[in-house]
Amino acid sequence: MTNRLLNLFLHVLLACSVTPCFASTYYIAPNGDDSSAGTLAAPWKTITRAQSSLQEGDLLLIRGGTYTITSGLNTCASKTDIVNAITLYKSGSPSNPIKYWAYDGETPVFDFSKMTDNCRVKGFNVVADWIYLKGIEVTGVPQQPGNTLNHESWGIWVKGSYNVFERLNLHHNMGPGFYLNNGGYNLVLNSDSHHNYDPYTSNGAGQSGDGFGAHVGSNHPGNVFRGCRAWSNSDDGFDLINANSSVTIENSWAWLSGYLPGTTTALPYGNGNGFKAGGYSGVYVADGAKHTIRFSVAFLNKASGFYANHHTIANDYFNNIGFQNHPNFNMLGINSAGQAVNLGVLRNNVSYGGVLLSNITGTDAAYNSWNLNLTVTNADFEGVSTTGWDAPRQADGSLPVIASLHLAAGSQLINKGINVGLSYLGSAPDLGAFERQ
Repeated sequence: MTNRLLNLFLHVLLACSVTPCFASTYYIAPNGDDSSAGTLAAPWKTITRAQSSLQEGDLLLIRGGTYTITSGLNTCASKTDIVNAITLYKSGSPSNPIKYWAYDGETPVFDFSKMTDNCRVKGFNVVADWIYLKGIEVTGVPQQPGNTLNHESWGIWVKGSYNVFERLNLHHNMGPGFYLNNGGYNLVLNSDSHHNYDPYTSNGAGQSGDGFGAHVGSNHPGNVFRGCRAWSNSDDGFDLINANSSVTIENSWAWLSGYLPGTTTALPYGNGNGFKAGGYSGVYVADGAKHTIRFSVAFLNKASGFYANHHTIANDYFNNIGFQNHPNFNMLGINSAGQAVNLGVLRNNVSYGGVLLSNITGTDAAYNSWNLNLTVTNADFEGVSTTGWDAPRQADGSLPVIASLHLAAGSQLINKGINVGLSYLGSAPDLGAFERQ
């Protein structure tokens, strides 16, 4: 499979949004009945029932309301076992994906907080390829008090390829909201993951409560996070540790990582990085993957805004803003001898407030605010408020339009960048995440 097939998949999805081309359309609802016909008038109740009927090209419309999940598809064989609550195992194809979409104008909420299985839990276990999950809310995926033998549970756990996950709201889970275990060419689009906290994790409370994680193996490139927000997660906003294939994060925001969610109380075991861009548990590996983070914003995180995390090769950091982090950019890498070395390709970034930089000497850094002898001030921006970033999304699911950290007219940061192969306005790219219109 290649990018060509992924582009074909997205072309089919766009075409089907204009002219419906589903083989069959089914429905589920919280008050449905799995013995019914699965129609709008007689919906099923569970995705598990729908799985037995869905075929390539089918559409499952999920009515709004709360789906309370009380038990898994399997039971715990031990306290260190894993229970799957909902498994998506039916695969579509490039020309006939299977869609799981929220019914237009409604919000389906999948609440797993009533589960009492005494082991790790996957809320959604996605092992299928060529599916499209859109518009659902996932909350309450639990750990059990007293069982500290495990690390986190997961809101959505993925081991599939060529899937699209759009407009998801993942929150108050005891582990990462979204965890990409393996697979390639997955797109996570316009999704939020927040207030996730793992209080019973074996290596310390909060150690694994990421917003989004991608830890894919070798030969699984093409995974993209676009237009996503991660805030008030106990560990990191975005975490690419142990990812052996390249991942791209773009147009995304991360803030208030590493604190008890909803507070500014630092958690001793919460790492607290906005964007953790790789690393292999502090050791050198020969086949490390090059990641890209661009047009993204990190602010008010307990630790680094953008962190190389002992990565083995230089990642690309283009047109990002670090604001009021500790530090904003930390490029600590590792070489083949296991020694600390600073690694990163940094262009058109802005560091402002907080601690500006750490482990930056020796990196490939140019045309950033700190390289250009610019003294950044509040006057360079339309605003510097750290509130309002969690505002409702626009009607199409894209990020809200806010003034904060957008360049003001006359800002010294306008047209101060260098062309890195990405679109821009004016005579040269602006510095930071938001090109001034």
